[in-house]
Amino acid sequence: MVAAPVSIDTLCVNSIRFLAIDAVNQAKSGHPGLPMGAAPMGYALWDKVMRHNPKNPKWFNRDRFVLSAGHGCMLLYALLHLTGYDSVSLEDIKQFRQWGSKTPGHPETFETAGVEVTTGPLGSGTANAVGLAIAEAHLAARFNRPDCTVVDHYTYVIMGDGCNQEGVASEACSLAGHLKLGKLIALYDDNHITIDGDTGVSFTEDVLKRYEAYGWHVQHVPDGNIDVDGITKAIEAAKAVKDRPSLIKVTTTIGYGSPNKSNTGGVHGTPLGSEEAQLTRESLGWDYGLFDVPQEAYDQFRQAVERGAAAEAQWNQTLSDYRKNYPAAAAEFERMLRGELPQGWDQNLPMYTPEDKGLATRKHSQLCLAALGPRLPELIGGSADLTHSNYTDIKGETGSFQPETPEKRYLHFGVREHAMAAVINGIAYHDSGLIPYGGTFLVFADYMRGSMRLSAVSGLGVIYILTHDSVGVGEDGPTHQPVETMASLRAMPNMVVIRPGDGNETSGAYKVAIRNRKRPTVLALSRQGMANQTNSSADKVAQGAYVLEDCAGVPELILIGTGSELDLCVQAAKQLTAMGHRIRVVSMPSMELFEEQSPAYREAVLPTAVRKRLVVEAAAAFGWHKYIGLDGDSVTMARFGASAPGATCLEKFGFTTANVVAKTQALLAA
Repeated sequence: MVAAPVSIDTLCVNSIRFLAIDAVNQAKSGHPGLPMGAAPMGYALWDKVMRHNPKNPKWFNRDRFVLSAGHGCMLLYALLHLTGYDSVSLEDIKQFRQWGSKTPGHPETFETAGVEVTTGPLGSGTANAVGLAIAEAHLAARFNRPDCTVVDHYTYVIMGDGCNQEGVASEACSLAGHLKLGKLIALYDDNHITIDGDTGVSFTEDVLKRYEAYGWHVQHVPDGNIDVDGITKAIEAAKAVKDRPSLIKVTTTIGYGSPNKSNTGGVHGTPLGSEEAQLTRESLGWDYGLFDVPQEAYDQFRQAVERGAAAEAQWNQTLSDYRKNYPAAAAEFERMLRGELPQGWDQNLPMYTPEDKGLATRKHSQLCLAALGPRLPELIGGSADLTHSNYTDIKGETGSFQPETPEKRYLHFGVREHAMAAVINGIAYHDSGLIPYGGTFLVFADYMRGSMRLSAVSGLGVIYILTHDSVGVGEDGPTHQPVETMASLRAMPNMVVIRPGDGNETSGAYKVAIRNRKRPTVLALSRQGMANQTNSSADKVAQGAYVLEDCAGVPELILIGTGSELDLCVQAAKQLTAMGHRIRVVSMPSMELFEEQSPAYREAVLPTAVRKRLVVEAAAAFGWHKYIGLDGDSVTMARFGASAPGATCLEKFGFTTANVVAKTQALLAA
């Protein structure tokens, strides 16, 4: 009997499966189950639907693909390799999960061209995709013209059962439904297996009904293991729905083809092993060796190169026409794509003298946003339902990003802090020059931690406007008074944390944050007002720390302050100077920026010979000991706060001029 010929679709799907099986086996580590089950989804998307150019992974108008279930990254690496991306060679596939490889254990944008989003923590990629879709909708509304469409692409996601159990995905997908993001299409790999086994032990809800309630268009492909045509038709049907995001549930078998391990938790994150891999080859009729891809499969996949080049060439012609017909809009659009800031973007940032009224730095922040808004059209963001506490609105601008007004720049995230952080990450991942920001209370950074960490890991230039930064919050009590939060954020690599001490430093913090396109910035801002200092400097914020007030000769002691406690240092220094002491006051709005300065500069600000130092900050002392030294001390928090008026809390916890003076005198007498 002559075997029936294998269809090209089956050949391509199995090429994905066995690249994943072989790479995971060789690494002795990884997750083969998802790529084996989701290979038909990946093939349908990348070969039959998605518009992308393998020879230019950064082509602007490409469709974006997010593998939210990032543990199944061999699916993505196989697709990148097979469709002709230079970033993933067959040798790179063989180096899966090895030191220095382009195929790390979860997708990383900064390692592998063609990877749009750094994923791994489940659900985050789904929320990032919402941000990508928001960016597309916003730019399309701003720049497209009736006769010239320069922004027109889709965001596709493959998510798993785990993603649909994570709160961050639920938050973001609820928002996406409200915003009617019609160019967001998610494929749900419905395989009923997680690490603990069958999802029936913890996850029995009707996911399609939930998404329908969110306002999504929903479909179901019952046999996702082989029905490439059904998956493709479902995606095309989703594309036809313009006023809602779409979820396509694709029921699959995890580890499809493995005789002994498919449909088990064991195939989720464990290599098949050589014997089971061979049995799987026999089961699927795969007569090829390790890492062997049939030429027919390559020929089919590599058609993406020609299609992508043609699509980009067509778009380039459209862009050329756009330049001729709409030169001003085209100039702004292309400037943003280059990542260039407009000339004079920071000229209107407010500057202050001691005679100007002392405000809370959250209010100074609002004034900065008002100054930046008209000059920085790429600025986009909002608040997690705290607009009138965070002051994150851009004064003078009316309306917000809604389904009917996607050209607007203000985003109402609702009470969805984690989704907010993930969504602004997604806007940054879009790589179109948009500068996203999000606001909430500093204490709720704990809700956002996973996505803030991913901002730092991926080097995303997002801005976190985090207000109510200390026990000065007052009556809301310890649940709303951050104590350990600053220290934990400062411990995060590649995160810049700035706690400005007055209006000038707040303007300087925005200068740093806007220029920081390769790392995130936290602006920690006060609820309570504070005086504007005589010698404060917007420009010196970029140095992290500087001498605010000095003495004649070598200081006996250095007072180091941040935020609202900076003025306590200044007032204490005045009293101590009157007593005949030589006191230097150093403002240190950012430890991270200070550590990036030259050794000579750091020595000039904090001479090693001056060993008596006192740090004053209404937060935990953790992290400050590097500057306190063995002979210093601090006025900081060693416990959670209390519910009382803010001024009372600060006084009771020792944040008074009298206490700073007393602590200083004790150090000087020692």
